Amino acid sequence: MTGPSLTDLWGRKAGSLPSFNRYSPALKSANVTWDDKTLNEWIKDPQHLVPGNEMTFDGIKDDRQRADLLAFLKQASQPGASVAQGGQMGGMSGMMGGGRVPNLKHLDPENRVQAITYCKDTYTITTANGQTRRFWERNLRLKTDASGDGPEKNAPALVGAGMAGDRADVIFADPSEITSFIVNKC
Repeated sequence: MTGPSLTDLWGRKAGSLPSFNRYSPALKSANVTWDDKTLNEWIKDPQHLVPGNEMTFDGIKDDRQRADLLAFLKQASQPGASVAQGGQMGGMSGMMGGGRVPNLKHLDPENRVQAITYCKDTYTITTANGQTRRFWERNLRLKTDASGDGPEKNAPALVGAGMAGDRADVIFADPSEITSFIVNKC
């Protein structure tokens, strides 16, 4: 999740969603409540609206594109909106940080990583069902999740991250597992 859930965004104070703990100090202390005007300003130029925030997005300068995005967000961020309720990889869940994080303690064999080898520029992932998948090194992200929903120690999870099936995340329980799990082997 790269950002807070956008469900019920209109009327919410910026930097205030309790389930998201990575707000920048600038956003937490901003005296901004999200509405049509403030969201339009934010999407146009986040640094102008809240100087010093950590948003890596430069903004959308085109008025029509912003209006279209705001109209979509207003509809999609309502509780129960079908687009916001997509599955683990669908809807706005992955794109906007909404939805539930999958519980990685209970994995199907095709998502439980048994071995990872690295050769030249390619990772080969072998899963518990005996299948192997290859990923170009820039298309595989190595992540950790120490939460209650994170994977068991030494049982990393393979989670799809791209719509074309060419990208994935391997999620470990602890950073110390990463280098010991990956074997250089050609």
